Amino acid sequence: MQWLLALALLYTLYFAKSLLMPIVVGLLFALLLSPLVSVLKRLYIPRTMSAILILCLIGGPFGVVVSQLAEPAQRWAKAIPELSEKLTQQVSSLTGDLESEQITVPQPQPKAEPRKFRFFGWFRDDEEEDQQAPSRPVQAAKDDDNAVSDRIKQGSLEAMVSALSAAPVMIAQLMTSIILILFLLVFGPRLFAAFVNIFPQVHDKRRSILLVRTIQVELSRYILTVSIINTCLGLTTAAALWLLGVEDALLWGVLVGMLNFAPYVGPLIGTVILCLAGVVQYGTVAFAMVPALVYFGINMLEAQFVTPLVLGRNMRLNPLVIMLWLIIWGWMWGVVGVLLAVPILVCLKLAAAQLGVMTNWVRLIETRA
Repeated sequence: MQWLLALALLYTLYFAKSLLMPIVVGLLFALLLSPLVSVLKRLYIPRTMSAILILCLIGGPFGVVVSQLAEPAQRWAKAIPELSEKLTQQVSSLTGDLESEQITVPQPQPKAEPRKFRFFGWFRDDEEEDQQAPSRPVQAAKDDDNAVSDRIKQGSLEAMVSALSAAPVMIAQLMTSIILILFLLVFGPRLFAAFVNIFPQVHDKRRSILLVRTIQVELSRYILTVSIINTCLGLTTAAALWLLGVEDALLWGVLVGMLNFAPYVGPLIGTVILCLAGVVQYGTVAFAMVPALVYFGINMLEAQFVTPLVLGRNMRLNPLVIMLWLIIWGWMWGVVGVLLAVPILVCLKLAAAQLGVMTNWVRLIETRA
């Protein structure tokens, strides 16, 4: 029965993702920012003013960074079809060179037969067939190359069209999340306190309030710490790429910093993207892999030494559990699910630890190699 309920929950999260994603994002950010709003309230600043001020302080720098990176991001988006065509041509030329170097095996010549009489085009001479036969493989190879190139172009255009068609939905979800965060910061604490006092199902009212406060503080500490680490990682990567002369180093630094919120998967995607960026700028040479290798080295130092030292043992998570959790949320909600997976897991772990339930699962999640 429990497994059936779990499967029903998974499919509900999958099919209702357009509705649930803004709500989950709003709840997480409200939990993250609520302690700061409470601090400002103690300084006699109303919750409405403090919530608007905090959202402006967060959204202002974010908007400036997005405006600065919009032009290089559009340029790289337009360069994707050209890169695909260029790589296709290089692969086709390499394949043609390999085919030309192959050893041809002489075929036995057919015996000469008497020429047949052509009667209203019903019969054709053997010499005409021999002259037309060699041109067929060459034409077929050209047709195959054109088909592959056209297919890659079509796939790139389809990806761009799908991204453009999904833009209005993403903007609507973003605006919904911002409005929900604002209302949760202003009216959420009072509504939760009223819920605890009114409903008789909540037996230990004081413990419930302390539980939410503890989760707020711990989650805020975790996300703030991880955000600082990822920001430093992005700035360090951008500085290193700028010293190497890589174009749009700030764009790649911001990108790898955001991808680092998804452990293991994000750094892998960032390495692949930097490999492609190196190939576009330097061509198919060995130096094109240097930007990816530099980022890989910086990320290894961060993952092996900085993050474990800063977060400590209280926030440790098993790598295999994280990977499975990322796969599940990536299947349900895509890129947004991958970015939200670890904060959701941290919330569930903190709640279970504070309530004293599922202690075996908490110990399993915290198991390290």
